[in-house]
Amino acid sequence: MHDPNCLFCKIIAGQIPSKKVYEDEEIFAFHDIHPWAPVHFLMVPKLHIPSMAQVTPEHAGVLGRMMALAPKLALEQGCNPYPDGGFRVVVNTGLEGGQEIHHLHIHVMGGPRPWLKGCTRLRIGADTEVPACPGFELLSRPPSDMIAIR
Repeated sequence: MHDPNCLFCKIIAGQIPSKKVYEDEEIFAFHDIHPWAPVHFLMVPKLHIPSMAQVTPEHAGVLGRMMALAPKLALEQGCNPYPDGGFRVVVNTGLEGGQEIHHLHIHVMGGPRPWLKGCTRLRIGADTEVPACPGFELLSRPPSDMIAIR
């Protein structure tokens, strides 16, 4: 099933560009355009399921595969290994649950803390990283060896 008006269905179909993380016959994963963490991507079933509230036993296979795939993709995208590293898996459901796009999706977020919405991290030299957030300024001129990382 495909919803022609669904943003994520359009991304899956290639009608809207995305930064793809993974794709197979049932699952599509891509980077969030408004990341909350240094690593933040979404995993969606290609089948249009509006939310967790509409999940039935027939969806157990694809949802189980998505959960089993999340750790592998999180590490590939830059999350540090468990137990010192790790990642968060979040599924927002419905208006009160914070769901904005009505196509079931799993947020996978990780990377060094703190996480602030819209932040990247800056590397200063070889050993130092600091958050770089819109609306915040560094108190001194950035060194010439500072580069943005994700």
